[in-house]
Amino acid sequence: MRSILRMDIRRIFGANLRHYRLAAGLSQEAVAERMGVDRAHVSSMERGSQNVTLITLWHLADALKIQPADLLDTTPKPPVETSRPARRRLSAPVRRRRNT
Repeated sequence: MRSILRMDIRRIFGANLRHYRLAAGLSQEAVAERMGVDRAHVSSMERGSQNVTLITLWHLADALKIQPADLLDTTPKPPVETSRPARRRLSAPVRRRRNT
């Protein structure tokens, strides 16, 4: 296992945020609404591109009904099953030959 000093805590935090958000059945928009922030802010935290404050950590934990320390846990989490339907690929229309 890699040393915690070599791990990017923002990515760990983001992965944990996504895990607990999905486990709670919440969208990014729902979490943002509970926190009083924009959905894009939640998205950037999940991607690990935000360096969050302790206050933000506290508000996220409150919105997700978890302990703040859960968002910093380095233990790998199992994937969360979501009820969201799989995305369909759009394919090019099929051309039919005319019978002449």
